[in-house]
Amino acid sequence: MTIIVHHLEESRSQRVLWLLEELGLHYEVKRYDRNAQTRLAPPELKAIHPLGKSPVIERDGRVFAESGAIIEYFAESEAGGKLAGYLYWLHFAEGSAMLPLLLKLYVGLLGEAGGPLMAARIEPEIANHLAVANDALGDGNFFVAGRFTAADIQMSFVLDAARGRGGLEKYPNLMRARAANQARPAYQRSLERGGPYKMGG
Repeated sequence: MTIIVHHLEESRSQRVLWLLEELGLHYEVKRYDRNAQTRLAPPELKAIHPLGKSPVIERDGRVFAESGAIIEYFAESEAGGKLAGYLYWLHFAEGSAMLPLLLKLYVGLLGEAGGPLMAARIEPEIANHLAVANDALGDGNFFVAGRFTAADIQMSFVLDAARGRGGLEKYPNLMRARAANQARPAYQRSLERGGPYKMGG
């Protein structure tokens, strides 16, 4: 069964490559570069999926989009479901935690005009979500039942985004878990397959 990952640089697609490496699945990577000026995905991705975003997976003639759906599909269907048990964090990552981080990115483009919204709503929301995740880890490095699951992969992009613009260094449990996950052999292989990933720095 051929798996093709349509992989956009510096995107949520990186965690899909990591998941496939953890599961030991054979796959092909088709890399796409962002537009240097707009940082948007190239129009070629619209030929694969109408939203023109990444990640997109092709498997045996079927097309899968949305990183959460892709992660859920593979975590449940492969390797006896050994990476499953993660649904809360799967939806927390994209449904809750990423929103204030994205708002910070876009409102930041407004400069001083965005300052009041940033201080009153966005920064407190980022802090709230990161504190919840930090407390959930406790002394461990995993979000579910003290073992590595797809939750850790799904949450990785949140931690990467927060490291870049959300003050992740204030949350030692998250920093520790992020470093431990980045040391995993499958994570390192996913970087080799996906190409440069500055957000992982």
